[in-house]
Amino acid sequence: MDILVFGRSGQVATELAARAAPGLRITALGRDAADLETPGACAAAIRAHAPEAVINAAAFTAVDRAETEEETATRVNGAAPAEMAEACAARGIPFVHISTDYVFDGSGTAPWAPGDPTGPLGAYGRSKLAGEQGIAAAGGVHAILRTSWVFSAHGANFVKTMLRLSETRDALNVVEDQIGGPTPADAIAEACLAIAAGLRADPARGGVYHFSGAPDASWADFAREIFARAGRAVTVTGIPASDYPTPAARPHNSRMECAATEAAFGIARPDWREGLGRVLDRLDAVRPIPE
Repeated sequence: MDILVFGRSGQVATELAARAAPGLRITALGRDAADLETPGACAAAIRAHAPEAVINAAAFTAVDRAETEEETATRVNGAAPAEMAEACAARGIPFVHISTDYVFDGSGTAPWAPGDPTGPLGAYGRSKLAGEQGIAAAGGVHAILRTSWVFSAHGANFVKTMLRLSETRDALNVVEDQIGGPTPADAIAEACLAIAAGLRADPARGGVYHFSGAPDASWADFAREIFARAGRAVTVTGIPASDYPTPAARPHNSRMECAATEAAFGIARPDWREGLGRVLDRLDAVRPIPE
């Protein structure tokens, strides 16, 4: 299968590119080849490469900056994915798009199901929801995969931030009243490839799906596990999110119901603790922990 990936240096895009193999050609496009801020660039890239499926792993992910740059965030996260979906629909090929738990308002304690009402708290969530709506309106074969708390051995993420802080700190305050599923980027990449193949085999399986790591945890829980597995003597004190104000509000409840994803594609929730072990193994030779 010949897959075109939008995104080249991000966490999931990097993992996707690493999965090229005989019978699976993956072409990853960076901003120099397809600038998501430029209208028409994504559609032109799809026409030029003529792939058998497209995966969008590119996004404006600076959640706080989106509050002051919502127009740019909406172009990248909203208009560009819609344009990709329209181009894929015109060619009759499947489109897989990565979305986020931020499309929900984070209320309650029950896991969010794909069909639950959305209600973004801020600009980032609104921009991602706009993308979902544009993709659905394009009318082609597509899957929107909402995920959360992505981490890997590359790029900027919570694991690397915690490890970097542990180089100079022996105690940290970490938010304990936001709950979600940390998700390894390599598992998301595998899921996207499986979904793309599944949609080619059976286009009726398109729709909105959830995919997050298990078990659900707080950021403080996540940090404690990072330090325990990395052998770092850091004491983690759980604090409420109100003690750590940010420009953009974060969902308190990011639990996600992922049963439909497993039923449709045979993809179970990954154990994020195993994924964390893989990431720490890959980072073991890296000192200091990179930015």
